[in-house]
Amino acid sequence: MSDSDLPVVLIVEDEPDVAETYKLWLQQEYEVRMAQNGDEGLEQLDADVDVVLLDRMMPGLSGDEVLERIRERNLGCRVAMVTAVEPDFDILEMGFDAYLSKPIRSEQLHETVDNLLDRSEYDSLLQEYYALVEKQATLEATKSSAELAESDQYDELTQRVAEMRDDLSDTLGGIEDDSDFIATLRGLSNDEDN
Repeated sequence: MSDSDLPVVLIVEDEPDVAETYKLWLQQEYEVRMAQNGDEGLEQLDADVDVVLLDRMMPGLSGDEVLERIRERNLGCRVAMVTAVEPDFDILEMGFDAYLSKPIRSEQLHETVDNLLDRSEYDSLLQEYYALVEKQATLEATKSSAELAESDQYDELTQRVAEMRDDLSDTLGGIEDDSDFIATLRGLSNDEDN
């Protein structure tokens, strides 16, 4: 997040009219940055950027090349390709999070940005959950039941894991037990890896 506390959306689009339209649609809810080509987009890209709306066909650096460089930087931002290029099987190798075919509508753009921001928030919650579960499993493997029962820290950890599991279960829609929960998480991580 930036100084404004609004999520930051970077529009990388070589058609000024299109970029201005996207900005007008988004500027009420987001801090919007604009770049007219790939090099300029990479210059404006920093840890504050939450979502990149990236045109695929631009003079100079193509959107595909910009996407590769974004992923090399490991900034954690989400990238939506926004393009008139019909998707083909080459997209299977690309590291984008959403693909929008032009022309797009305001509602479609808002929905995509919102979904990408939700996914980022969800990912950090999952990472925190996994870290706590790993700590819990490590303690359970190395400490006796009596030691665990006497530890206030372990009790707090167990409560936090349960709370997070409930929060994630609500987010995922009614997961009943740990095996369902783990299967769902594995399914999500498999989807994201593909």
